[in-house]
Amino acid sequence: MLRASVLRLLGRPGASGGARLLEYSGPRHYSSGPLGARDDAGGARAFFTTPIFYVNAAPHIGHLYSALLADALCRHRRLRVPGAAATRFSTGTDEHGLKIQQAAAAAGLAPTELCDRVSAQFQQLFREAGISSTDFIRTTEARHRIAVQHFWGLLEARGLLYKGLYEGWYCASEECFLPEAKVTRQPSSSGGSCPVSLESGHPVSWTKEENYIFRLSQFREPLQRWLRGDPQAITPEPFHRAVLQWLEEELPDLSVSRKSSHLHWGIPVPGDDSQTIYVWLDALVNYLTVIGYPNAEFKSWWPTTSHIIGKDILKFHAIYWPALLLGAGMSPPHRIYVHSHWTVCGQKMSKSLGNVVDPRTCLDRYTVDGFRYFLLRQGVPNWDCDYYDEKVVKLLDSELADALGGLLNRCTAQRINPSGTYPVFCTACFPSEAGLVGPSVRAQAEDYALVNTVATLPRQVADHYENFQIYKALEAVSSCVRQTNGFVQRHAPWKLSWESPVDAPWLGTVLHVALECLRVFGTLLQPVTPSLADKLLSRLGVSATERGLGELCFLPRFYGHPCPFEGRRLGPEIGLLFPRLDQSRAWLVKAHRT
Repeated sequence: MLRASVLRLLGRPGASGGARLLEYSGPRHYSSGPLGARDDAGGARAFFTTPIFYVNAAPHIGHLYSALLADALCRHRRLRVPGAAATRFSTGTDEHGLKIQQAAAAAGLAPTELCDRVSAQFQQLFREAGISSTDFIRTTEARHRIAVQHFWGLLEARGLLYKGLYEGWYCASEECFLPEAKVTRQPSSSGGSCPVSLESGHPVSWTKEENYIFRLSQFREPLQRWLRGDPQAITPEPFHRAVLQWLEEELPDLSVSRKSSHLHWGIPVPGDDSQTIYVWLDALVNYLTVIGYPNAEFKSWWPTTSHIIGKDILKFHAIYWPALLLGAGMSPPHRIYVHSHWTVCGQKMSKSLGNVVDPRTCLDRYTVDGFRYFLLRQGVPNWDCDYYDEKVVKLLDSELADALGGLLNRCTAQRINPSGTYPVFCTACFPSEAGLVGPSVRAQAEDYALVNTVATLPRQVADHYENFQIYKALEAVSSCVRQTNGFVQRHAPWKLSWESPVDAPWLGTVLHVALECLRVFGTLLQPVTPSLADKLLSRLGVSATERGLGELCFLPRFYGHPCPFEGRRLGPEIGLLFPRLDQSRAWLVKAHRT
């Protein structure tokens, strides 16, 4: 964000004249379990947000990845805490700033035309990808302008804004000032050299103007107390550690406006039309706008907020935004979940390289559920992940088409399950105590290991969601699917006969256990592959009211309880759960030949 290499202040800087700071006394403790917080009325609530996405270019898979992470967290929580009123989820588009102003001019459009066009592309992508947001915010909306100007007024009333001369290297592409140490020079087309951002390579220019400045320097210690008092405030841990390291450095005051003669596409400073509110302050307030700010209703939602962001905007969300919130008398966000980026065949995505991946093409090529599964299964928040077409095909064919789809087809096929029902579980064949010996006992040690693993899977998956490790949750499900296939292969029910009084009880038990495993897998896959999970659960005859995590009781007959599914007819035939993709790989071969 705004960190000038040279800062000369024309106001009265420092703590004197500043507002009394909101003291951060430590982490809040909530009793509603993972990914939730309790409001003052005692009802469990949660509020998830993606960044709002800049409309200077069309969406790419990195934007979709952010939205999918938030969507999966939100959907998983809805399975735990039913009720639309308990969970909110916002996304949207960031439509102000110099970059938009310049992009519109280059395209020969008015800024509103560019914003309408690109924002519509994001909305269409998110609809097609099944993003279950409850609000899509555009920063050009009237409700947002009201929220931003009210927030500005609070900072001003608390003595945290003053006018000063701000100068330094400004990067229009990143909408921020850079310190001297973050600027380098590279050869230019004219034969000389030009200054660029050390990290991004984007051009920078020396800028000097009188702006409003926020007393950020007052908040270094409160931010350190917040982060040291709550190790989970920023996840994964390396990003938490990185922010604390940044806070060991000097934290200079922050320019929060630009001259309107230079930047007219934005929200004017209240009472001073010669200044435009800085785009990042404007954008960050969106998280308050969508929960009703400045009306009182926002207060019951804000303490439950979890931001899902890319690592490139960590400093804005983990230093500047919490400081602004503390300055306005509010607490920092409940959680900040940080993810890394996607590369393509080992290279950073860029328009100049021509390797930007169109997410809508991928949704069409691999199906919505298939591409959702790939991004969330392969994406690891701690480090950058690589995309290439063959990897998608190999993963989806292996884990969705062959392992999961094959297991469902095996257990519901007419030849092996002619009655089309959930067969009866025989406790004599599969007693609850391992190691028993008897004429009817058929279960082996590996079978008890399977039951134990699947029984603990929902809790394991919930822990992974809590730790922002959705990829590990899917890895655990995939491992259990392989283990269940091993169980079916080991006991070969296709070799058993329903006509045999010896075989029939064990045949029914094998199918019952496998179907119970599939029911767990389908339930746990709902946040990631909602349509595929619906097909699977519908095929098993699981009704809409039996798909929550609260209703997920695995293999109750094994534990001596009745099973509501036993003897129930399966749902209608669905064909292939997920068709193999390698049967249509001709386009892939052709693409590599051209």
